[in-house]
Amino acid sequence: MSVSQQDILKALEPIVPPERIKGLHIQDNGNVIFSILIDPSQGAALEDLRQAAERAVMDIDGVKAVTAILTAEKPAQAAAQPDPHGNAKNPKLDLPIKKIIAVASGKGGVGKSTVAINLAAAIAKQGKTVGLLDADIYGPSVPKLAGLQNEKPEMNAEKQLIPHQTHGIKVMSIGFMVDQDTPMIWRGPMVQSAIYQMLRDVEWTKVGDEDLDVLVIDMPPGTGDAQLTIAQKIDVDGAIIVSTPQDLALIDAVKAIEMFNKTNVKILGLIENMSTHICTNCGHEDPIFGNGTIENEAKKRNVSYLGAIPLDRSIREFSDAGQLSDIGIYNDIVLRLLKTL
Repeated sequence: MSVSQQDILKALEPIVPPERIKGLHIQDNGNVIFSILIDPSQGAALEDLRQAAERAVMDIDGVKAVTAILTAEKPAQAAAQPDPHGNAKNPKLDLPIKKIIAVASGKGGVGKSTVAINLAAAIAKQGKTVGLLDADIYGPSVPKLAGLQNEKPEMNAEKQLIPHQTHGIKVMSIGFMVDQDTPMIWRGPMVQSAIYQMLRDVEWTKVGDEDLDVLVIDMPPGTGDAQLTIAQKIDVDGAIIVSTPQDLALIDAVKAIEMFNKTNVKILGLIENMSTHICTNCGHEDPIFGNGTIENEAKKRNVSYLGAIPLDRSIREFSDAGQLSDIGIYNDIVLRLLKTL
């Protein structure tokens, strides 16, 4: 039996007004994905609303599986705080993944996401099975970097989202499930819930397959809810810190290091991004943002210095086109990284 958008909106009407249903996607196999536009001030009731919506759509003949995602476009005055113990509802996850690596910066705009996707692909070139999770709820960059904008995920028989595959890696992002121009103005509990779902409800490996070798998590800037959720709900094997050389960026990178130290996550190494610029006309090398500060910080903290990535026009051009950079330094960094795991 064919399922229409009208069928779904009619089933949801007693629960959610039709104008609050966004990104409704009906797959040929009967799987349904949609977002619910809500006011985050509803706090703890939000999860009940999402589950009720899924149940209502699941009752439609022809629907095989349903995934509802909460989204918001306007800020709220207050929101309920998460349960500090919360273990009964969202217990710690045991994922089918051998190694989990967080790529963090503490500060936005230092090229962390570009580094994360290129590192994930470089690890895959070493013969590893690799996944990439974009944990930046407010500003997901991975769909653009992966050349997968406007792509919606499929669902398997177990109602798990199937990650897209590109450049030899499995990719998942909240950006695949909401409209590209929709701002994610969420309170902490919603961010925590979304990240937890993307860890738990994604088919990182098929039933019967071997565990995924490596999951790279592209962390959002800062040291808040997203970082704490990941540190507390899964066993992270280590973190890579990305920073540009200037002191202003290093200040926030140090905060990220201290956050991981406090949550008992090992620092696998530091990467200096946009390290130096070499003129394509004359070959003159210019350390625009400074030089050597990240390597010195690594020595100071007795952690690995994984390498420096130049400020190169081709990296920007490849990233904008959703392609991988052809800078060989990523392969060198990965070889050093794998030695620390």
